[in-house]
Amino acid sequence: MHIEQRQIYFDQVSAAAIAETYGTPTYVYEERRIRENFRRALAAFKKYYDDFRFFYAIKACNNLAIGHILRQEGAGIDAASVNEILLARELGLGGEEVMFSGNFLSDQDLRQGLESKVIFNLDDISLLPRLLEFGKPEVLSFRVNPGYGRSNVGEFVTNAGPRAKFGVHPDQVMPAYAMAKEAGIKRFGAHMMPGSCITDPDYFALITELLMDLIGRAGQELDIQFEFIDLGGGLGIPYQPGEEGLDIEAAAARIAEVFRKKVEEYRLSPPRLMMEPARYFVGDAGFLVGRIHAVKNSYTEILGTDIGMNTLARPAMYDAYHHIYVDGREGEPRRKIGVCGQICENTDYWARDRMLPESSAVGDLVVVDNAGAYGQVMSYQYNGRLRPAEVLVNGDRHTLIRERETFADLIRGVHVPAHLRKNTR
Repeated sequence: MHIEQRQIYFDQVSAAAIAETYGTPTYVYEERRIRENFRRALAAFKKYYDDFRFFYAIKACNNLAIGHILRQEGAGIDAASVNEILLARELGLGGEEVMFSGNFLSDQDLRQGLESKVIFNLDDISLLPRLLEFGKPEVLSFRVNPGYGRSNVGEFVTNAGPRAKFGVHPDQVMPAYAMAKEAGIKRFGAHMMPGSCITDPDYFALITELLMDLIGRAGQELDIQFEFIDLGGGLGIPYQPGEEGLDIEAAAARIAEVFRKKVEEYRLSPPRLMMEPARYFVGDAGFLVGRIHAVKNSYTEILGTDIGMNTLARPAMYDAYHHIYVDGREGEPRRKIGVCGQICENTDYWARDRMLPESSAVGDLVVVDNAGAYGQVMSYQYNGRLRPAEVLVNGDRHTLIRERETFADLIRGVHVPAHLRKNTR
């Protein structure tokens, strides 16, 4: 995204053209930026550890057009559910190109995961006996909780450490792999989720060391080798103005240094190194375009927009910050103004006391920055508000990649019993 003469552009397409063509609210993704993000990160990691691969955590943005971009760049898919395995299949990916990292899986999940022949990444030791009732996976990994985690987007998104729901407890790592070996499984991997939206390169070295000590000891004592070690995601992007972004080159170098040292220390056959980011690829390549429908002057000034907690849930869920631009007004004097959506909840007052152009008026377009990850995919239909459209931009071309929902989508699958349709008192 860039601004020319106060007008907002996505690549070479104006926000005004998006709104005129597709209406608002609409998610917009820059294809070129997604490819640049992926290539930058892949080049950095391969520079320091050649046997490296990215899997894309498709939960962050599950539009198949976005998935195809990353598949073309060489990514596999990290799936959090069976339906995400099916999304990977729609992308032409299957088997060991897909990592199944669901948690608290049902028996049906386990059966379908086995049938798909994907890499099984179990979130808990208790799942293994249940899985073995249906068969043995060709490749088995455990998602390890290394005992420590960090998040730049709030405590609820700290995906490792004592307060996280994810992963095998450090004390259970050895028993988990011992049980798997005893069951006759021959091929192994290991996985962790280091945290969320981390922009400190040193943190990745620290968390890699914690994981490798747990996995290295298991490999030594149980005489097993690991085909891959997956360090999860967590590669962060800056959300706040002036916030420093992740030095991906430094992160890759420090991870590789620790990884090589631990592989040698525990005499492991050098495994493939993998990660499964999503936010780093798509977060800053996506934007949400909406419109101001009212300006309310009450206890404070509020811009009432068609962007609410139903279209972008992160601010209401996590108190997450997303920068807001007003098309045609950037560069003008600013004052503290609030922004809310159209939902009948006060949590829909999702930006308070923002320094926004004081001339912002009804009809103006607003653009929300860094909305490519955990944006449209977390939208919902509360208050009868419908999910927005999605558009892909490349140069001066723009293409609809998901239609805006209609009223028919709101009642699709609903069945009213005949006796309820009768006019009775």
